[in-house]
Amino acid sequence: MSALSGKVQTVLGPLDPEQLGRTMTHEHLVVNAGFCDFPSPAGAEAEPEKPFQMQHMHWLRQNPYSCRENLLLQQETGAVREELLAYRRNGGGTIVENTTTGIDRDLPTLRQLSEDTGVHVVAGAGFYVDATHSEATRNMSVEKLTDVIVSEVLHGADGTDIRCGVIGEIGTSWPITDSETKVLRATAHAQAQLGCPVIIHPGRNPAAPAEILRILQEAGGDISKTVMSHLDRTIFHEAELLEFAKLGSYLEYDLFGTEMLNYPFHLEVDMPSDSQRVQALAFLVRRGYEDRIVISHDIHTKNRLTKFGGHGYSHILRNIVPKMLTRGITQQQVDKI
Repeated sequence: MSALSGKVQTVLGPLDPEQLGRTMTHEHLVVNAGFCDFPSPAGAEAEPEKPFQMQHMHWLRQNPYSCRENLLLQQETGAVREELLAYRRNGGGTIVENTTTGIDRDLPTLRQLSEDTGVHVVAGAGFYVDATHSEATRNMSVEKLTDVIVSEVLHGADGTDIRCGVIGEIGTSWPITDSETKVLRATAHAQAQLGCPVIIHPGRNPAAPAEILRILQEAGGDISKTVMSHLDRTIFHEAELLEFAKLGSYLEYDLFGTEMLNYPFHLEVDMPSDSQRVQALAFLVRRGYEDRIVISHDIHTKNRLTKFGGHGYSHILRNIVPKMLTRGITQQQVDKI
C-alpha cells in the first residue's frame, strides 16, 4: 500500500493528485441503468414511437426513465468518446466513473476511452443498490464482501488487471436493506484497510445520508474521506443541510443538467434547477464548507449526451462555473470545488 499512498489510482495506473486537473467526481461512461425502467405517470404523454427524434427531446428530458433504450448508455461508447474529447478541450482532466457491480461496469472500455482521449478515468469498486444485487452478493458475508472490494482496488476487477481507485458508488435504498447494510459495513472495513475514498448513493429521504454515515462510522469508516452524492435531490432545507454538513463528509451536488417537473422515484421531490443548485453551493461556501464540496452531472442516460440534444460532460465547465462566479463564489473557491 505504501506505493499507492498519496496517489490517485486511474484505470491506466497511479497519478499524483496534481496531474488530475478539473475533475468530475460522479459520472458514468459505460452503464446499464435498465433496472430504473419506470412507466410514464398516469395521464402523461405516451412514449413516442421514435423518441430520439428532435421533436421528442423535451419528452425524453421529462421522462428519461420511461424509455428503456434511453437507459442503455453502454451502447454509445463512440458518442461518449467524442464527449470526453470535448471535455478535455473545455479544460476537463479527470472523470471519476461510479459504475459498480450490478449495473454492468466495463473496465476494458473505460481503459480504452482513457487511452483514446487523454482524460484520466478513476473506476469505482463495490456494489450498487439492493435491486441490482445478485443472489451470490446477498449471500456473501461482510468479510467476503470486504475481500471483494479490497481485491478490486489492489489487484483488478471483473477478471481484469484493471484496478479501481475509489469505493463507489455504493448504493442504498430507503429504508436501507439488510444486503445494503452488509455492503456498507464491508465498505467501511475495506476503506480502513485501503485508505481510499468512498462515494455513496443515498436513498431518497432526508434522513438517509446521516443514517449511512452512522453505519459507516460504527464499522470503522473514515467519514472525512466519504462523499455523499445526490444531495440536490435529498436534503432541501438549509438547517437540515447544515446539520448534515457538520458530520464531516464531502457534500456532492451531482445532478447538474437534470431538470424535470416530476421525479418518478419520489414524486414528493421537486427537482431543483441548476440555478437553485448554484444557490445551494453559494450558501455552503458562505457557511465555510468550500473545502468539502464536489460537483458533477451523474450522466447515466443517452438523452444527456450532446449527440441527443443533452448538456454533456462539459456543462459544468462551460455553463455552471460562469454562473457560480456571478453568485458570490470566487475563482479560488471554484478551483477548489
